[in-house]
Amino acid sequence: MTNLQEVFNNKKAFIPFVVADDPNFDTTVDSIITLANNGADIVEIGIPFSDPVADGPVIPDADLRAFDQGVNTNVVFDIVEKARQQTDVPIIFLTYANIPFKFGYEAFCKKCQELDISGLVIPDLPIEEQAELRTVADQYGVHLIQLVAPTSGDRIEKIAKQASGFIYMVSSLGVTGVRNDFSKQLSDTISRIKQVTDVPVAIGFGIHSPEQAAQLSSISDGIIIGSAVVKLIAENNNGSTQDDLASYARSIKDAITITA
Repeated sequence: MTNLQEVFNNKKAFIPFVVADDPNFDTTVDSIITLANNGADIVEIGIPFSDPVADGPVIPDADLRAFDQGVNTNVVFDIVEKARQQTDVPIIFLTYANIPFKFGYEAFCKKCQELDISGLVIPDLPIEEQAELRTVADQYGVHLIQLVAPTSGDRIEKIAKQASGFIYMVSSLGVTGVRNDFSKQLSDTISRIKQVTDVPVAIGFGIHSPEQAAQLSSISDGIIIGSAVVKLIAENNNGSTQDDLASYARSIKDAITITA
């Protein structure tokens, strides 16, 4: 399994996000490969869920399109298996707790190990409730990637001490989606994290432009971009999806490489 922490060695990491099976199976596979070939250091794949409480509105719309395709957890694994024929880019899942729970923690983590899925981001599973899954995830070498938010307050150090792979720093209050303003506490929060762990910190939620990526990568170890990528794929119906996605990915990677 990929040691995610090593991905951040001597560079700023670019972590784009796609929703599995949106708009269809083949496009998702192609998008993973395109991103991997154009600067992505880690690709985050969202497993569609009926009540994605951390997301809105771009990603829930993508989830609905995937449901129209008949997506389920096995289809998501099949997408990764197909992509793995052409890329060994580190991959993580964004999922909600009910999905691995219903699939079975052991079966889910074993499949992650087989497909070299390096980590899980689970927004609705706070650190206080992770013990059961963590035991299984550790057995199969799957990182549980912790989220720190502007509201984490006194829990920041506790979360950071238990983190592995990298820490997902939520940029702002609210849900995912393109935005122009970010929490003014980010730098201070990252400093607090760095006092207790050497696990890298990547900032996500709302980043969409190369200028924002450059700015926020200057205070962090990497950048996560979700809604902007999902929106680009959704709105591109003229056959140039992969070309446009490649160009966008390169623009972000170039922007954060300058600050590395």
